[in-house]
Amino acid sequence: MGSGFAQAGNRDGAAPPPPDTGLCQAQLERILGSTDFAATERARRFLAYVGGETLAGRAERIKAYTIATEVFGRDASFDPQSDPIVRVEAGHLRRALERYYLGAGRADPVEMTIPKGGYVPVFVLRAPAEAPETALPAAPAPVGSGRRSWYWGSAIAIMVLLVLATAVSTGWGWLGTAPAQPDIPRLLVRPFDDLARTEASTAIARGLTQEVIGQISKFKDIVVVAARAGSETNPIQAEGPSPRYVLGGSVDLHAGAFRLQTQLVRRSDDVVLWAQSYTGDLKVARLVEIEEDIARRVATTLAQPYGVIFQADASRHLRNPPDDWRAYSCTLSYYVYRASLDRATHAKVRKCLEDAVARFPDYATAWALLSQTYIDEVRFGFAPDPAAGPASVSRALAAARRAVELDPTNTRGLQAKMFALYFSKEVEAALRIGEQALAMNPNDSELMGEYGFRLALTGSWQAGCSLIRRARELNPGPLGYYEAALALCAYFDGDLSEAAMWIRNTGVPDNPMYHLIGAVVFGEAGEAAVAAAELDWVRTHAPGIAANPRAVIAGRVLNPVDVERLIGSLRKAGLAIPEP
Repeated sequence: MGSGFAQAGNRDGAAPPPPDTGLCQAQLERILGSTDFAATERARRFLAYVGGETLAGRAERIKAYTIATEVFGRDASFDPQSDPIVRVEAGHLRRALERYYLGAGRADPVEMTIPKGGYVPVFVLRAPAEAPETALPAAPAPVGSGRRSWYWGSAIAIMVLLVLATAVSTGWGWLGTAPAQPDIPRLLVRPFDDLARTEASTAIARGLTQEVIGQISKFKDIVVVAARAGSETNPIQAEGPSPRYVLGGSVDLHAGAFRLQTQLVRRSDDVVLWAQSYTGDLKVARLVEIEEDIARRVATTLAQPYGVIFQADASRHLRNPPDDWRAYSCTLSYYVYRASLDRATHAKVRKCLEDAVARFPDYATAWALLSQTYIDEVRFGFAPDPAAGPASVSRALAAARRAVELDPTNTRGLQAKMFALYFSKEVEAALRIGEQALAMNPNDSELMGEYGFRLALTGSWQAGCSLIRRARELNPGPLGYYEAALALCAYFDGDLSEAAMWIRNTGVPDNPMYHLIGAVVFGEAGEAAVAAAELDWVRTHAPGIAANPRAVIAGRVLNPVDVERLIGSLRKAGLAIPEP
Protein backbone atom coordinates (compact mmCIF):
# COMPACT_ATOMS: atom_id res chain seq x y z
CA MET A 1 0.00 0.00 0.00
CA GLY A 2 2.97 2.33 0.50
CA SER A 3 3.94 4.55 3.37
CA GLY A 4 1.94 7.58 2.26
CA PHE A 5 5.03 9.80 2.02
CA ALA A 6 6.47 11.05 -1.25
CA GLN A 7 8.47 13.93 -2.59
CA ALA A 8 8.12 16.22 -5.56
CA GLY A 9 11.04 16.83 -7.91
CA ASN A 10 12.03 20.30 -8.94
CA ARG A 11 12.92 21.53 -12.41
CA ASP A 12 16.58 20.52 -12.10
CA GLY A 13 15.66 16.91 -11.37
CA ALA A 14 16.61 17.08 -7.67
CA ALA A 15 14.03 16.26 -5.03
CA PRO A 16 13.40 18.06 -1.77
CA PRO A 17 13.40 15.93 1.38
CA PRO A 18 10.17 14.06 2.12
CA PRO A 19 7.86 15.79 4.58
CA ASP A 20 8.18 14.78 8.20
CA THR A 21 5.25 13.53 10.24
CA GLY A 22 4.82 16.86 12.01
CA LEU A 23 4.42 18.75 8.73
CA CYS A 24 1.95 16.17 7.47
CA GLN A 25 -0.09 16.27 10.68
CA ALA A 26 -0.19 20.06 10.50
CA GLN A 27 -1.34 19.86 6.86
CA LEU A 28 -4.10 17.39 7.73
CA GLU A 29 -5.33 19.69 10.48
CA ARG A 30 -5.07 22.72 8.17
CA ILE A 31 -7.33 21.06 5.60
CA LEU A 32 -9.87 19.80 8.12
CA GLY A 33 -10.01 23.21 9.79
CA SER A 34 -10.38 25.18 6.56
CA THR A 35 -13.77 26.62 5.69
CA ASP A 36 -12.64 26.42 2.04
CA PHE A 37 -12.42 22.62 2.20
CA ALA A 38 -15.84 21.95 0.65
CA ALA A 39 -16.57 18.45 1.93
CA THR A 40 -19.40 16.84 3.84
CA GLU A 41 -19.01 15.84 7.47
CA ARG A 42 -18.78 12.20 6.40
CA ALA A 43 -15.97 13.03 3.94
CA ARG A 44 -14.15 14.93 6.68
CA ARG A 45 -14.35 11.88 8.97
CA PHE A 46 -13.06 9.78 6.08
CA LEU A 47 -10.07 12.09 5.59
CA ALA A 48 -9.32 12.31 9.29
CA TYR A 49 -9.35 8.52 9.60
CA VAL A 50 -7.13 7.66 6.63
CA GLY A 51 -4.78 10.55 7.39
CA GLY A 52 -4.49 9.62 11.05
CA GLU A 53 -3.88 5.94 10.35
CA THR A 54 -1.21 6.71 7.77
CA LEU A 55 0.63 9.13 10.05
CA ALA A 56 0.46 6.59 12.87
CA GLY A 57 2.20 4.03 10.68
CA ARG A 58 -0.87 1.85 10.17
CA ALA A 59 -1.45 2.44 6.46
CA GLU A 60 -1.78 -1.31 5.86
CA ARG A 61 -5.08 -1.27 7.84
CA ILE A 62 -6.72 1.20 5.45
CA LYS A 63 -9.14 -0.85 3.37
CA ALA A 64 -12.72 -0.42 2.22
CA TYR A 65 -13.95 -2.73 5.00
CA THR A 66 -12.25 -0.87 7.86
CA ILE A 67 -13.34 2.53 6.53
CA ALA A 68 -16.93 1.36 6.18
CA THR A 69 -17.10 -0.14 9.66
CA GLU A 70 -15.03 2.39 11.60
CA VAL A 71 -16.03 5.60 9.80
CA PHE A 72 -19.43 5.03 8.23
CA GLY A 73 -20.91 2.76 10.92
CA ARG A 74 -21.53 -0.26 8.72
CA ASP A 75 -21.80 -3.58 10.58
CA ALA A 76 -19.52 -6.60 10.30
CA SER A 77 -21.48 -7.99 7.35
CA PHE A 78 -20.36 -5.12 5.11
CA ASP A 79 -19.45 -6.27 1.58
CA PRO A 80 -17.61 -3.67 -0.58
CA GLN A 81 -18.68 -5.49 -3.76
CA SER A 82 -22.38 -4.95 -3.12
CA ASP A 83 -22.16 -1.68 -1.18
CA PRO A 84 -19.93 0.91 -2.94
CA ILE A 85 -20.26 3.62 -0.29
CA VAL A 86 -16.51 3.80 0.33
CA ARG A 87 -15.71 4.03 -3.37
CA VAL A 88 -18.33 6.74 -3.92
CA GLU A 89 -17.25 8.82 -0.92
CA ALA A 90 -13.59 8.45 -1.89
CA GLY A 91 -14.41 9.96 -5.26
CA HIS A 92 -16.11 12.93 -3.61
CA LEU A 93 -13.20 13.33 -1.20
CA ARG A 94 -10.64 13.34 -4.01
CA ARG A 95 -12.57 16.11 -5.76
CA ALA A 96 -12.84 18.12 -2.54
CA LEU A 97 -9.07 17.89 -2.03
CA GLU A 98 -8.45 18.89 -5.63
CA ARG A 99 -10.66 21.97 -5.25
CA TYR A 100 -8.96 22.89 -1.98
CA TYR A 101 -5.53 22.88 -3.60
CA LEU A 102 -6.79 24.87 -6.56
CA GLY A 103 -7.91 27.58 -4.15
CA ALA A 104 -7.05 28.15 -0.50
CA GLY A 105 -4.37 25.43 -0.42
CA ARG A 106 -2.46 26.65 -3.45
CA ALA A 107 0.51 27.83 -1.37
CA ASP A 108 0.43 25.09 1.29
CA PRO A 109 3.84 23.46 1.87
CA VAL A 110 2.50 19.89 1.77
CA GLU A 111 0.07 18.42 -0.76
CA MET A 112 -2.19 15.59 0.39
CA THR A 113 -3.85 13.34 -2.19
CA ILE A 114 -5.64 10.00 -2.24
CA PRO A 115 -4.52 8.24 -5.44
CA LYS A 116 -7.11 6.22 -7.33
CA GLY A 117 -6.98 2.49 -6.75
CA GLY A 118 -6.67 2.73 -2.98
CA TYR A 119 -7.48 4.83 0.06
CA VAL A 120 -4.05 5.50 1.58
CA PRO A 121 -3.28 9.23 1.37
CA VAL A 122 0.04 10.45 -0.02
CA PHE A 123 1.80 13.49 1.42
CA VAL A 124 4.17 15.37 -0.89
CA LEU A 125 6.48 18.19 0.16
CA ARG A 126 6.09 20.80 -2.52
CA ALA A 127 9.17 22.08 -4.32
CA PRO A 128 9.81 25.83 -4.35
CA ALA A 129 8.00 27.69 -7.11
CA GLU A 130 9.90 27.94 -10.36
CA ALA A 131 11.79 31.17 -10.81
CA PRO A 132 11.88 32.84 -14.19
CA GLU A 133 15.08 32.10 -16.10
CA THR A 134 14.90 35.10 -18.39
CA ALA A 135 14.51 38.68 -17.34
CA LEU A 136 11.01 39.84 -18.04
CA PRO A 137 10.58 42.33 -20.81
CA ALA A 138 9.73 45.76 -19.57
CA ALA A 139 6.11 46.44 -20.38
CA PRO A 140 6.01 49.46 -22.66
CA ALA A 141 4.78 52.61 -21.04
CA PRO A 142 1.37 53.66 -22.33
CA VAL A 143 2.04 55.85 -25.36
CA GLY A 144 -0.14 57.53 -27.96
CA SER A 145 0.44 55.01 -29.40
CA GLY A 146 -12.72 34.06 -45.76
CA ARG A 147 -13.54 31.89 -46.97
CA ARG A 148 -15.92 31.18 -44.15
CA SER A 149 -15.40 34.02 -41.71
CA TRP A 150 -19.12 33.98 -41.01
CA TYR A 151 -18.78 30.85 -38.83
CA TRP A 152 -20.32 32.77 -36.02
CA GLY A 153 -22.36 34.83 -38.41
CA SER A 154 -22.90 38.40 -37.31
CA ALA A 155 -22.11 37.54 -33.69
CA ILE A 156 -18.35 37.56 -34.20
CA ALA A 157 -18.48 40.92 -35.98
CA ILE A 158 -20.47 42.38 -33.10
CA MET A 159 -17.93 40.99 -30.63
CA VAL A 160 -15.05 42.52 -32.56
CA LEU A 161 -16.69 45.93 -32.49
CA LEU A 162 -17.86 45.84 -28.89
CA VAL A 163 -14.82 44.27 -27.28
CA LEU A 164 -12.18 46.25 -29.13
CA ALA A 165 -14.20 49.43 -28.75
CA THR A 166 -14.25 48.91 -25.01
CA ALA A 167 -10.74 47.57 -24.53
CA VAL A 168 -8.74 49.52 -27.08
CA SER A 169 -10.49 52.53 -28.56
CA THR A 170 -11.60 54.12 -25.28
CA GLY A 171 -8.03 54.82 -24.23
CA TRP A 172 -6.07 53.61 -21.24
CA GLY A 173 -5.88 56.59 -18.95
CA TRP A 174 -5.43 54.54 -15.74
CA LEU A 175 -6.68 57.50 -13.75
CA GLY A 176 -8.41 57.75 -10.43
CA THR A 177 -8.49 55.23 -7.60
CA ALA A 178 -7.07 52.00 -8.95
CA PRO A 179 -8.89 48.69 -8.47
CA ALA A 180 -6.73 45.89 -7.12
CA GLN A 181 -7.71 43.20 -9.63
CA PRO A 182 -9.11 42.98 -13.16
CA ASP A 183 -12.86 42.48 -13.35
CA ILE A 184 -12.91 38.80 -14.30
CA PRO A 185 -16.37 37.23 -14.04
CA ARG A 186 -17.59 35.80 -10.76
CA LEU A 187 -20.00 32.87 -10.86
CA LEU A 188 -22.20 31.94 -7.91
CA VAL A 189 -23.02 28.22 -7.82
CA ARG A 190 -26.09 27.45 -5.74
CA PRO A 191 -26.58 23.95 -4.32
CA PHE A 192 -28.72 21.99 -6.74
CA ASP A 193 -32.23 21.48 -5.38
CA ASP A 194 -33.19 17.95 -4.39
CA LEU A 195 -36.72 17.47 -5.71
CA ALA A 196 -37.10 13.78 -4.87
CA ARG A 197 -36.04 14.11 -1.22
CA THR A 198 -34.59 10.63 -0.96
CA GLU A 199 -31.22 9.55 0.39
CA ALA A 200 -30.02 8.79 -3.14
CA SER A 201 -31.21 12.08 -4.66
CA THR A 202 -29.73 14.07 -1.79
CA ALA A 203 -26.33 12.44 -2.34
CA ILE A 204 -26.52 12.99 -6.10
CA ALA A 205 -27.51 16.66 -5.77
CA ARG A 206 -24.68 17.27 -3.32
CA GLY A 207 -22.17 15.34 -5.41
CA LEU A 208 -23.11 17.13 -8.63
CA THR A 209 -22.86 20.53 -6.98
CA GLN A 210 -19.37 19.74 -5.68
CA GLU A 211 -18.25 18.31 -9.02
CA VAL A 212 -19.48 21.32 -11.00
CA ILE A 213 -17.72 23.72 -8.63
CA GLY A 214 -14.51 21.73 -8.92
CA GLN A 215 -14.56 21.46 -12.71
CA ILE A 216 -15.39 25.13 -13.34
CA SER A 217 -12.71 26.18 -10.83
CA LYS A 218 -10.09 24.73 -13.18
CA PHE A 219 -10.75 27.66 -15.50
CA LYS A 220 -8.74 30.48 -13.99
CA ASP A 221 -10.58 33.31 -15.75
CA ILE A 222 -13.69 32.73 -13.68
CA VAL A 223 -14.01 33.13 -9.91
CA VAL A 224 -16.36 30.49 -8.53
CA VAL A 225 -18.32 31.47 -5.43
CA ALA A 226 -20.02 28.58 -3.62
CA ALA A 227 -23.23 29.39 -1.78
CA ARG A 228 -22.93 28.30 1.83
CA ALA A 229 -25.50 25.89 3.20
CA GLY A 230 -28.43 27.69 4.76
CA SER A 231 -27.71 31.00 3.00
CA GLU A 232 -29.08 30.29 -0.45
CA THR A 233 -31.57 33.16 -0.35
CA ASN A 234 -28.84 35.72 0.27
CA PRO A 235 -25.62 33.85 -0.45
CA ILE A 236 -23.26 36.62 -1.46
CA GLN A 237 -21.20 36.95 1.69
CA ALA A 238 -17.71 36.75 0.23
CA GLU A 239 -15.36 39.69 -0.17
CA GLY A 240 -15.06 41.26 -3.59
CA PRO A 241 -17.63 42.29 -6.19
CA SER A 242 -20.94 40.52 -6.46
CA PRO A 243 -21.13 37.61 -8.92
CA ARG A 244 -22.25 38.56 -12.42
CA TYR A 245 -23.76 35.13 -13.04
CA VAL A 246 -25.61 32.49 -11.03
CA LEU A 247 -25.68 28.78 -11.81
CA GLY A 248 -28.49 26.76 -10.27
CA GLY A 249 -30.60 23.72 -10.95
CA SER A 250 -32.42 20.73 -9.59
CA VAL A 251 -32.10 16.95 -9.39
CA ASP A 252 -35.04 14.56 -9.69
CA LEU A 253 -35.37 10.76 -9.93
CA HIS A 254 -37.46 8.83 -12.42
CA ALA A 255 -37.49 5.21 -13.59
CA GLY A 256 -34.07 4.20 -12.34
CA ALA A 257 -32.36 7.39 -13.52
CA PHE A 258 -31.69 10.89 -12.27
CA ARG A 259 -32.12 14.10 -14.20
CA LEU A 260 -30.23 17.35 -13.65
CA GLN A 261 -31.83 20.51 -14.97
CA THR A 262 -29.51 23.50 -14.76
CA GLN A 263 -29.45 27.08 -15.96
CA LEU A 264 -27.15 30.11 -15.98
CA VAL A 265 -28.72 33.45 -15.09
CA ARG A 266 -27.28 36.95 -15.48
CA ARG A 267 -27.86 38.67 -12.16
CA SER A 268 -28.18 42.20 -13.54
CA ASP A 269 -31.48 41.45 -15.29
CA ASP A 270 -32.32 37.80 -14.39
CA VAL A 271 -32.07 36.77 -18.03
CA VAL A 272 -31.49 33.03 -18.50
CA LEU A 273 -28.43 32.80 -20.76
CA TRP A 274 -28.25 29.03 -20.96
CA ALA A 275 -30.22 26.00 -19.78
CA GLN A 276 -29.63 22.29 -20.24
CA SER A 277 -30.76 18.90 -18.96
CA TYR A 278 -28.54 15.91 -18.25
CA THR A 279 -29.51 12.38 -17.31
CA GLY A 280 -27.65 9.50 -15.69
CA ASP A 281 -28.51 6.05 -14.39
CA LEU A 282 -28.59 5.20 -10.70
CA LYS A 283 -26.16 2.30 -10.81
CA VAL A 284 -24.03 3.19 -7.84
CA ALA A 285 -20.91 1.56 -9.28
CA ARG A 286 -20.76 4.29 -11.97
CA LEU A 287 -22.26 7.17 -10.04
CA VAL A 288 -19.02 9.09 -9.44
CA GLU A 289 -17.99 8.64 -13.07
CA ILE A 290 -21.37 9.91 -14.30
CA GLU A 291 -21.31 12.90 -11.95
CA GLU A 292 -17.83 13.81 -13.15
CA ASP A 293 -18.81 13.50 -16.82
CA ILE A 294 -21.83 15.77 -16.38
CA ALA A 295 -19.81 18.32 -14.41
CA ARG A 296 -17.13 18.39 -17.11
CA ARG A 297 -19.71 19.02 -19.80
CA VAL A 298 -21.25 21.86 -17.80
CA ALA A 299 -17.82 23.40 -17.11
CA THR A 300 -16.69 23.19 -20.74
CA THR A 301 -19.90 24.72 -22.04
CA LEU A 302 -19.87 27.62 -19.60
CA ALA A 303 -16.25 28.41 -18.76
CA GLN A 304 -13.98 27.68 -21.73
CA PRO A 305 -12.85 30.39 -24.14
CA TYR A 306 -15.76 31.13 -26.51
CA GLY A 307 -18.11 29.48 -23.99
CA VAL A 308 -21.38 30.91 -22.67
CA ILE A 309 -19.79 33.24 -20.09
CA PHE A 310 -17.22 34.52 -22.59
CA GLN A 311 -19.96 35.32 -25.10
CA ALA A 312 -22.05 37.07 -22.46
CA ASP A 313 -19.12 39.21 -21.32
CA ALA A 314 -17.94 39.92 -24.88
CA SER A 315 -21.35 41.38 -25.72
CA ARG A 316 -21.28 43.81 -22.78
CA HIS A 317 -20.63 47.42 -23.67
CA LEU A 318 -19.89 49.88 -20.89
CA ARG A 319 -19.72 53.63 -21.26
CA ASN A 320 -16.50 54.96 -19.74
CA PRO A 321 -15.45 51.49 -18.58
CA PRO A 322 -13.41 51.32 -15.36
CA ASP A 323 -9.80 50.16 -15.38
CA ASP A 324 -10.54 46.70 -14.04
CA TRP A 325 -13.06 46.01 -16.82
CA ARG A 326 -10.71 47.36 -19.49
CA ALA A 327 -7.97 44.98 -18.37
CA TYR A 328 -10.29 41.98 -18.43
CA SER A 329 -11.81 43.01 -21.76
CA CYS A 330 -8.30 42.88 -23.25
CA THR A 331 -8.35 39.12 -22.74
CA LEU A 332 -11.73 39.00 -24.47
CA SER A 333 -10.32 41.00 -27.36
CA TYR A 334 -7.46 38.48 -27.64
CA TYR A 335 -9.94 35.70 -28.35
CA VAL A 336 -11.76 37.85 -30.87
CA TYR A 337 -8.40 38.38 -32.60
CA ARG A 338 -7.72 34.64 -32.30
CA ALA A 339 -10.75 34.02 -34.51
CA SER A 340 -9.04 35.67 -37.49
CA LEU A 341 -5.31 35.90 -36.62
CA ASP A 342 -5.02 39.01 -38.78
CA ARG A 343 -2.13 41.44 -38.47
CA ALA A 344 -4.19 44.62 -38.03
CA THR A 345 -6.06 43.34 -34.99
CA HIS A 346 -2.89 41.75 -33.64
CA ALA A 347 -1.16 45.11 -33.12
CA LYS A 348 -4.12 46.52 -31.18
CA VAL A 349 -4.47 43.44 -29.00
CA ARG A 350 -0.76 43.34 -28.21
CA LYS A 351 -0.84 47.00 -27.13
CA CYS A 352 -3.96 46.38 -25.06
CA LEU A 353 -2.39 43.42 -23.22
CA GLU A 354 0.90 45.26 -22.64
CA ASP A 355 -1.04 48.08 -21.00
CA ALA A 356 -3.04 45.58 -18.96
CA VAL A 357 0.04 43.90 -17.45
CA ALA A 358 1.63 47.30 -16.84
CA ARG A 359 -1.46 48.27 -14.84
CA PHE A 360 -2.12 44.83 -13.28
CA PRO A 361 1.30 43.13 -13.06
CA ASP A 362 -0.14 40.11 -11.20
CA TYR A 363 -2.71 39.29 -13.91
CA ALA A 364 -1.46 35.84 -14.97
CA THR A 365 -3.87 35.33 -17.87
CA ALA A 366 -2.96 38.67 -19.45
CA TRP A 367 0.75 37.73 -19.28
CA ALA A 368 -0.05 34.38 -20.89
CA LEU A 369 -2.03 35.88 -23.76
CA LEU A 370 0.60 38.57 -24.26
CA SER A 371 3.17 35.78 -24.62
CA GLN A 372 1.05 34.22 -27.35
CA THR A 373 0.74 37.51 -29.23
CA TYR A 374 4.55 37.72 -29.19
CA ILE A 375 4.77 34.20 -30.65
CA ASP A 376 2.17 35.08 -33.30
CA GLU A 377 4.27 38.05 -34.36
CA VAL A 378 7.24 35.73 -34.81
CA ARG A 379 5.55 32.78 -36.46
CA PHE A 380 3.27 34.75 -38.80
CA GLY A 381 5.75 37.51 -39.65
CA PHE A 382 3.54 40.34 -38.39
CA ALA A 383 5.28 43.71 -38.57
CA PRO A 384 5.96 45.05 -35.07
CA ASP A 385 4.73 48.39 -33.81
CA PRO A 386 7.78 50.68 -34.08
CA ALA A 387 6.86 52.31 -30.76
CA ALA A 388 6.72 48.97 -28.91
CA GLY A 389 9.68 47.17 -30.40
CA PRO A 390 9.78 43.73 -32.01
CA ALA A 391 8.63 40.61 -30.27
CA SER A 392 10.88 37.59 -29.92
CA VAL A 393 10.64 34.01 -28.76
CA SER A 394 12.70 34.85 -25.65
CA ARG A 395 10.34 37.71 -24.84
CA ALA A 396 7.38 35.37 -25.24
CA LEU A 397 9.01 32.77 -23.01
CA ALA A 398 9.70 35.35 -20.30
CA ALA A 399 6.06 36.50 -20.33
CA ALA A 400 4.83 32.90 -20.19
CA ARG A 401 7.12 32.12 -17.28
CA ARG A 402 5.79 35.18 -15.49
CA ALA A 403 2.24 33.90 -15.96
CA VAL A 404 3.13 30.45 -14.57
CA GLU A 405 5.07 31.97 -11.69
CA LEU A 406 2.01 34.02 -10.74
CA ASP A 407 -0.36 31.05 -11.01
CA PRO A 408 1.14 27.56 -11.56
CA THR A 409 -2.35 26.12 -12.17
CA ASN A 410 -3.35 28.63 -14.87
CA THR A 411 -3.74 26.48 -17.99
CA ARG A 412 -3.50 29.51 -20.27
CA GLY A 413 -0.11 30.29 -18.76
CA LEU A 414 1.02 26.69 -19.20
CA GLN A 415 -0.27 26.74 -22.78
CA ALA A 416 1.75 29.89 -23.47
CA LYS A 417 4.85 28.31 -21.96
CA MET A 418 4.33 25.21 -24.11
CA PHE A 419 4.13 27.43 -27.20
CA ALA A 420 7.22 29.46 -26.34
CA LEU A 421 9.29 26.36 -25.51
CA TYR A 422 8.17 24.72 -28.74
CA PHE A 423 9.36 27.67 -30.83
CA SER A 424 12.56 27.73 -28.75
CA LYS A 425 13.16 24.16 -30.01
CA GLU A 426 12.79 22.78 -26.47
CA VAL A 427 10.27 20.33 -27.82
CA GLU A 428 10.31 17.64 -25.12
CA ALA A 429 9.84 20.24 -22.41
CA ALA A 430 7.03 21.86 -24.41
CA LEU A 431 5.12 18.61 -24.87
CA ARG A 432 5.63 17.64 -21.24
CA ILE A 433 4.09 20.91 -20.08
CA GLY A 434 1.21 20.53 -22.55
CA GLU A 435 0.47 17.04 -21.27
CA GLN A 436 0.57 18.21 -17.66
CA ALA A 437 -1.69 21.17 -18.38
CA LEU A 438 -4.26 19.01 -20.16
CA ALA A 439 -4.26 16.56 -17.25
CA MET A 440 -4.88 19.52 -14.95
CA ASN A 441 -7.87 20.74 -16.97
CA PRO A 442 -9.13 18.20 -19.53
CA ASN A 443 -12.22 20.38 -20.10
CA ASP A 444 -10.28 23.17 -21.82
CA SER A 445 -10.75 22.66 -25.56
CA GLU A 446 -8.49 25.61 -26.44
CA LEU A 447 -5.59 23.96 -24.63
CA MET A 448 -6.54 20.55 -26.01
CA GLY A 449 -6.42 21.75 -29.60
CA GLU A 450 -3.11 23.59 -29.21
CA TYR A 451 -1.42 20.67 -27.44
CA GLY A 452 -2.80 18.27 -30.05
CA PHE A 453 -1.45 20.45 -32.87
CA ARG A 454 2.02 20.63 -31.29
CA LEU A 455 1.95 16.85 -30.82
CA ALA A 456 0.94 16.30 -34.46
CA LEU A 457 3.63 18.61 -35.80
CA THR A 458 6.32 16.59 -34.04
CA GLY A 459 5.22 13.56 -36.09
CA SER A 460 2.64 12.03 -33.72
CA TRP A 461 -0.16 12.70 -36.19
CA GLN A 462 -2.60 10.06 -34.99
CA ALA A 463 -2.52 11.07 -31.31
CA GLY A 464 -2.36 14.78 -32.04
CA CYS A 465 -5.12 14.80 -34.64
CA SER A 466 -7.41 12.86 -32.32
CA LEU A 467 -7.10 15.70 -29.78
CA ILE A 468 -7.66 18.33 -32.47
CA ARG A 469 -10.88 16.62 -33.59
CA ARG A 470 -12.10 16.43 -30.01
CA ALA A 471 -11.26 20.10 -29.45
CA ARG A 472 -13.22 21.10 -32.52
CA GLU A 473 -16.24 19.15 -31.27
CA LEU A 474 -16.14 20.87 -27.87
CA ASN A 475 -15.26 24.42 -28.89
CA PRO A 476 -18.22 26.64 -29.83
CA GLY A 477 -16.02 29.42 -31.16
CA PRO A 478 -14.49 30.17 -34.56
CA LEU A 479 -13.23 26.89 -35.95
CA GLY A 480 -10.86 27.99 -38.69
CA TYR A 481 -7.75 27.25 -36.65
CA TYR A 482 -8.86 23.69 -35.99
CA GLU A 483 -9.93 23.14 -39.57
CA ALA A 484 -6.56 24.21 -40.94
CA ALA A 485 -4.98 21.72 -38.55
CA LEU A 486 -7.40 19.03 -39.69
CA ALA A 487 -6.48 19.79 -43.30
CA LEU A 488 -2.90 18.85 -42.44
CA CYS A 489 -4.12 15.78 -40.56
CA ALA A 490 -6.01 14.58 -43.62
CA TYR A 491 -3.06 15.45 -45.91
CA PHE A 492 -0.65 13.31 -43.90
CA ASP A 493 -3.28 10.58 -43.73
CA GLY A 494 -3.41 10.54 -47.53
CA ASP A 495 -7.00 11.77 -47.82
CA LEU A 496 -6.58 14.75 -50.13
CA SER A 497 -10.30 15.28 -50.78
CA GLU A 498 -10.91 15.68 -47.04
CA ALA A 499 -7.85 17.91 -46.73
CA ALA A 500 -9.18 20.14 -49.52
CA MET A 501 -12.58 20.27 -47.84
CA TRP A 502 -11.09 21.42 -44.53
CA ILE A 503 -8.81 24.07 -46.01
CA ARG A 504 -11.63 25.46 -48.17
CA ASN A 505 -13.78 25.81 -45.05
CA THR A 506 -11.10 27.55 -43.02
CA GLY A 507 -12.34 31.04 -42.25
CA VAL A 508 -8.96 32.76 -41.75
CA PRO A 509 -8.53 34.60 -45.07
CA ASP A 510 -5.74 36.99 -44.05
CA ASN A 511 -3.24 34.63 -42.45
CA PRO A 512 -0.32 33.53 -44.66
CA MET A 513 0.16 30.08 -43.15
CA TYR A 514 -3.33 28.98 -44.13
CA HIS A 515 -2.69 29.97 -47.73
CA LEU A 516 0.59 28.05 -47.62
CA ILE A 517 -1.30 24.97 -46.35
CA GLY A 518 -3.79 25.50 -49.17
CA ALA A 519 -0.94 25.52 -51.72
CA VAL A 520 0.38 22.27 -50.24
CA VAL A 521 -2.99 20.52 -50.34
CA PHE A 522 -4.09 21.70 -53.78
CA GLY A 523 -0.63 21.20 -55.25
CA GLU A 524 -0.58 17.59 -54.10
CA ALA A 525 -4.18 17.08 -55.27
CA GLY A 526 -3.32 18.31 -58.77
CA GLU A 527 -5.64 21.35 -58.62
CA ALA A 528 -3.11 23.56 -60.37
CA ALA A 529 -5.18 26.74 -60.73
CA VAL A 530 -6.25 26.81 -57.09
CA ALA A 531 -2.72 26.01 -55.90
CA ALA A 532 -1.31 28.81 -58.07
CA ALA A 533 -3.80 31.28 -56.62
CA GLU A 534 -2.77 30.33 -53.10
CA LEU A 535 0.91 30.80 -53.97
CA ASP A 536 0.19 34.18 -55.57
CA TRP A 537 -1.44 35.30 -52.33
CA VAL A 538 1.59 34.21 -50.32
CA ARG A 539 4.03 35.92 -52.70
CA THR A 540 2.04 39.15 -52.53
CA HIS A 541 1.24 39.30 -48.82
CA ALA A 542 4.07 37.29 -47.23
CA PRO A 543 7.06 37.41 -49.59
CA GLY A 544 9.41 36.29 -46.81
CA ILE A 545 7.56 33.00 -46.53
CA ALA A 546 7.54 32.48 -50.27
CA ALA A 547 11.27 33.21 -50.44
CA ASN A 548 12.26 30.62 -47.84
CA PRO A 549 9.41 28.14 -47.29
CA ARG A 550 11.74 25.40 -46.06
CA ALA A 551 12.83 27.46 -43.05
CA VAL A 552 9.23 28.41 -42.29
CA ILE A 553 8.01 24.83 -42.44
CA ALA A 554 10.97 23.38 -40.54
CA GLY A 555 10.33 25.91 -37.77
CA ARG A 556 6.96 24.29 -37.17
CA VAL A 557 7.09 20.72 -38.49
CA LEU A 558 9.81 18.84 -36.65
CA ASN A 559 9.93 15.50 -38.45
CA PRO A 560 12.38 15.91 -41.40
CA VAL A 561 10.44 13.35 -43.47
CA ASP A 562 7.26 15.38 -43.02
CA VAL A 563 9.10 18.57 -43.98
CA GLU A 564 10.29 17.06 -47.26
CA ARG A 565 6.83 15.77 -48.03
CA LEU A 566 5.40 19.28 -47.66
CA ILE A 567 8.21 20.76 -49.75
CA GLY A 568 7.47 18.24 -52.50
CA SER A 569 3.83 19.30 -52.56
CA LEU A 570 4.80 22.97 -52.81
CA ARG A 571 6.98 22.13 -55.79
CA LYS A 572 3.97 20.46 -57.40
CA ALA A 573 2.05 23.68 -56.75
CA GLY A 574 4.67 25.58 -58.79
CA LEU A 575 7.01 26.97 -56.15
CA ALA A 576 10.69 26.60 -57.02
CA ILE A 577 12.47 25.37 -53.89
CA PRO A 578 16.15 24.42 -54.02
CA GLU A 579 17.45 21.28 -52.41
CA PRO A 580 18.90 21.78 -48.90
